[in-house]
Amino acid sequence: MTVITDQSTLSSEPMRALLREDHCNPPCVRDGLMQSPTPAFIDQLRFNEAGLIPAIAQDWLDGAVLMVAWMNREALEHTLRTEEVHYWSRSRQELWHKGATSGHTQMLRGIRYDCDADVLLLTIEQSGDVACHTGARSCFFEEEDQRTEGGEHALPPPADACTELMRVIEGRRDAPEEGSYTNKLLEGGDNRILKKIGEESAEFVMACKDNNADDIAGEAADILFHMQVALAHHGVSWREVQAVLANRRGAPRRS
Repeated sequence: MTVITDQSTLSSEPMRALLREDHCNPPCVRDGLMQSPTPAFIDQLRFNEAGLIPAIAQDWLDGAVLMVAWMNREALEHTLRTEEVHYWSRSRQELWHKGATSGHTQMLRGIRYDCDADVLLLTIEQSGDVACHTGARSCFFEEEDQRTEGGEHALPPPADACTELMRVIEGRRDAPEEGSYTNKLLEGGDNRILKKIGEESAEFVMACKDNNADDIAGEAADILFHMQVALAHHGVSWREVQAVLANRRGAPRRS
């Protein structure tokens, strides 16, 4: 079995650039570009007795786990060739092009396997920000004794600390709470928020000047918080900022 590398696969300059790079062990991302895994990559994998391997799909920006499905060699080859994720449907016993019907396709941004080579981790860009068949962003939204219906109002998946913080800030903006410091900032608008950003920036500078690691980290956190309040005030999501940073690198944030 080989990874298909015909001319249609190599039609894009990014893919040709990938293949010019030396092969690297998963996640196959180097200098901001996903490397094309070699046949040896697939040969390292330990498929089960049914010829399948579980694949975890992780968001390329905030690292949230979106879903888990199964792949066989055919699904993996299709995924690597098209750069859109394909799985193997155990119930239908057929190749499953994720999102082919719903439009919620998954663009492959990176791929790793675990220390036992029997689980794949896919870094993906999820079209429509919906991975679950219920309409939820992630399949992992249950935390209570009773199951729910999921959907767009389902509990969001755990993510990085900054994403989680932004969720809290946006929650305060959309549903104000009495006595909330965040709401006091938002009520004061740009004048209050930007003043605090200026104050915290000056304190960060002084902490750096004093070369105190704990103070530097604390003041940096203060700047990030007040900056996110400003973003929420102006209706700019943290994900938009993450996308700008990732695109400047030309690579997944998680690599």
